[in-house]
Amino acid sequence: MEFQSERGTVLDTHVRRLIDGQHFSGVAWCVEHRGRVVAQGAQGHRDSQGLQPLSDDTLYRLYSMTKPIVSVRCLQLIEAGLLQLDDPVSRFIPEFSRQQVMGEDGHLQPLHRAMTIEDLLTHRSGLSYDFLPDCKVAEGYRDVGLAADGSRSLQDLCRQLASMPLAFQPGTRWYYSYSTDVLAGIIERVDDKPLGACLQESLFAPLGMDDTGFQVGAQNRSRLAQMFGQRELGEVPVAGEGDQAPANKLRPMDVEESYPVDSEDFARGGIGLYSSIADYRRFMDVLMHGKAASGETMLSQPMLELAWQNRLRQAQMPITIGDKAYPGYGWGLTGRIMAETSAAVRLSAGGEGGWAGAASTYFWVDPANAFSGIIMTQYLGSQISLGPDMQALAYAALG
Repeated sequence: MEFQSERGTVLDTHVRRLIDGQHFSGVAWCVEHRGRVVAQGAQGHRDSQGLQPLSDDTLYRLYSMTKPIVSVRCLQLIEAGLLQLDDPVSRFIPEFSRQQVMGEDGHLQPLHRAMTIEDLLTHRSGLSYDFLPDCKVAEGYRDVGLAADGSRSLQDLCRQLASMPLAFQPGTRWYYSYSTDVLAGIIERVDDKPLGACLQESLFAPLGMDDTGFQVGAQNRSRLAQMFGQRELGEVPVAGEGDQAPANKLRPMDVEESYPVDSEDFARGGIGLYSSIADYRRFMDVLMHGKAASGETMLSQPMLELAWQNRLRQAQMPITIGDKAYPGYGWGLTGRIMAETSAAVRLSAGGEGGWAGAASTYFWVDPANAFSGIIMTQYLGSQISLGPDMQALAYAALG
């Protein structure tokens, strides 16, 4: 297959339509095929006044696109023999040995088995997330402000999670959650250094990701895109939102409390990193072929092949967040994986995978076709599926 550049122009047209309709302030994207950039662009602005156009060096809050990076560091520790997929979480954070499961009737039940590292990597830990509807455990998270409070340290977050019940028995279902935050807490303890330093030494420095980290220095804050959105991080979506015609209200938001820009104490596994398109593309190369641009091996070929296997049972598919299902998708060790193309509702390919962020950032990596793409913007609670739509348009240009 070859990328047909004349068909790829639809990406520009699609983004222009969304910006002209005031659904997004600015959108940037980059698509690669066989190691070559075949489509890229940046339209709109990074501020609400329309004074600062998006540029190649614009910085974005990654939110959940932090997760694959943290997961790759875990895989490196497994390769080094310092962790194993079947290690119990309580071996590293003893407080998790005392957890119980909240049944549907509200009564607490004992664990059937211990939560493991694999459970954390695959979101089958039993943990939940603040914004998930119809979940009593999520209600408890909201009561103590887990998502809203960016001043809580990573280890304090882990201890708080360990003190609260699980939403279900570990291993029994896929349920989006704070799993990667607990994984990050374990990484800190195994590496014996703060998460930011762990990632800097093991990934960011060797990959040349100079613009990626949990803080943005004063000299670079003018490069940070402003946040827009419908609701705060951790808020439950309003019932019936999906029944309306997809539309975004371009409302500026201040997310400093939940996603601080300069706090030395702020680090998470599930959210928290800032990055640029160029930097994140360097990380995507690790998921594609396990190596840095310098040729240094970041993950071995056997580990890469292991990571790209769907690990969910048929009964646990497709992955679903709240009432939003992702038909055809299972989950590997670093993110979603298209496991059943016969169930897909958008153009994709078998084995394609990646993840997204709450602020409408999105990426995919397709090792079989050497095809990848990344979309960046800053909009919380978008009603428009920007990333999946852009991915589908990109696949339509393969001929």
